[in-house]
Amino acid sequence: MAGDTGMAGKVALLLWAQTLGLTGAQTTQLLVEPPWRPAVLWDWVTLTCQGSGTAGDITWYRDGHRLRQKGLEHFTVTKSGTYTCDRPGSGLSPPVTVSNDQLVLQVPTQPLLEGDTVTLRCRGRQDKSVSRVSFYRGKKELWDLRYGTELSLSRLQPHHSGRYCCRGLLEGWFSGDWQESAPVTVTVRELFTVPVLEGPPEPIEGSPLNLSCLSTPSPLRPRTRLLHLFYRDGQSVGGPQVSPQLLVPAVGVSHSGSYSCQVGSEGGAVRKSSARLRVTVRRVPVSGVSLWAQPPGGQVALGDRLVLNCTVAEGTGPLSFTWHRGGSGTPLGTGPRLELPHVGDNDSDHYHCRVSGGDSMAESVPLNVTVLVPVVNATITPGPLSHQVHAGDPVTLRCSVQVGSAPVTFTWLHNGQEVARGPVLELGDIERRHSGTYQCAATNQLGQDGHRVFRALSPELALEVTTWGHRETAVAAGVGGSLLFLLLLLAVTVGWHRCHGRTPRTPQDRVPAVSPEAGEVLYSHVVPARGTAGSPSATPEGPQVTYAELRGPRWHPGDSGDYENVL
Repeated sequence: MAGDTGMAGKVALLLWAQTLGLTGAQTTQLLVEPPWRPAVLWDWVTLTCQGSGTAGDITWYRDGHRLRQKGLEHFTVTKSGTYTCDRPGSGLSPPVTVSNDQLVLQVPTQPLLEGDTVTLRCRGRQDKSVSRVSFYRGKKELWDLRYGTELSLSRLQPHHSGRYCCRGLLEGWFSGDWQESAPVTVTVRELFTVPVLEGPPEPIEGSPLNLSCLSTPSPLRPRTRLLHLFYRDGQSVGGPQVSPQLLVPAVGVSHSGSYSCQVGSEGGAVRKSSARLRVTVRRVPVSGVSLWAQPPGGQVALGDRLVLNCTVAEGTGPLSFTWHRGGSGTPLGTGPRLELPHVGDNDSDHYHCRVSGGDSMAESVPLNVTVLVPVVNATITPGPLSHQVHAGDPVTLRCSVQVGSAPVTFTWLHNGQEVARGPVLELGDIERRHSGTYQCAATNQLGQDGHRVFRALSPELALEVTTWGHRETAVAAGVGGSLLFLLLLLAVTVGWHRCHGRTPRTPQDRVPAVSPEAGEVLYSHVVPARGTAGSPSATPEGPQVTYAELRGPRWHPGDSGDYENVL
């Protein structure tokens, strides 16, 4: 058990030398047993020289003078002084003092770190009794024990570092004869460094936030277990935890604030806080604002419902939406959706939405909303609904609608069959075959694909085509008898004059024909004439009257003239 204690003391002294910065270029260490400093001669102090190289090359020194103990790793001190050792492979060790003073203040050789507890003891030479002991740090008295010789300092902090000494009354000395120890330097090392909080100061909203609380444990206690806590604006947001990381999967504006972290040892003896880190969460600038409509393309029939929707490709919230029409700055509505339950013909215009994300603003490309007015009340001009025309007359019919958004398509129906398209129907010189009923159908449609078609059908127009013969049948019937009587009388008179040697017949003696209508068949009254002597056609009978049909495709005005029948 005593051997284990001695080894622990040697290791402690080695670590203590390392904390004083005596490692590195100087790697030879001088261990002392018992593990107190300064060592006192009456404790039978053993020194051990550790380092590289062979033990046979070790050289020992006291107060700078070489000793005879060459080639020894260990030897027991018999005189007070300052000792060092030298190993050719690692150099000269740090010094170790062995005291033989009347009053000595001792501290443990192990390194002292924050949070530790250390005991300082005030000892008289050869362990003589000491009374009325007082301890000092510098010139400041710390404690007047009166009846004790040890001072315990718990939860060490860096401010406990300094030069300590003790003062007391030794046994056997005259009353009032006080002794004071030589000062001893006490150094309290950091258990870990002051933490530094690192992380992005301006993360983008929606992105992860990773904050690191960085603190390095002392190399003298590299396995020290540390706990981490995180704060935002003084409020705890994470920990205590072993991990030095604080991860927020997706930050929002509410995560902005002043962050700090605290690192503590288990049990909380040592706690250190970082400086504050200001984190400002930036919103993603609004971009890619687009507008789409239902019905698609923004073409809607009068009285139907129109729904406009505004979407954003990028941008973090809260987002605000406003709707605008044309160049007006007055909002039509708010929110990502605008609905017009019953559109009117004056709702046609350009619409756009404006999106604001607080720090940024963007607008959509304007959408042209077209309100289509269905065609209504198709009519044919000229009227009325029943119309009579003469054969050969030029006839033009026009179709129009009372209302209807362009483009409007017109289709003409004759007796229910499509015959032409367009707002005007040119029949040219009309014929009897053009008689019948006429209607026009006007249509317009929504969208290029024509997913909705509107149709307005005009009232029927009855067209009657008449010819001149048909129109004057009644007149011909009334006049026919009188004309026939006159023609017969004329024929008898002419025949009588010819029989009595009158002058030959002249063109004026021919019977004029009734002027026909163009295109009609002509029937004419013809007076027979007596033939010349010896003519086969001569006849002793009286004159004969014949109606002859003038053959031909149709009668034309150019066929006018005098006709006679040669007997």
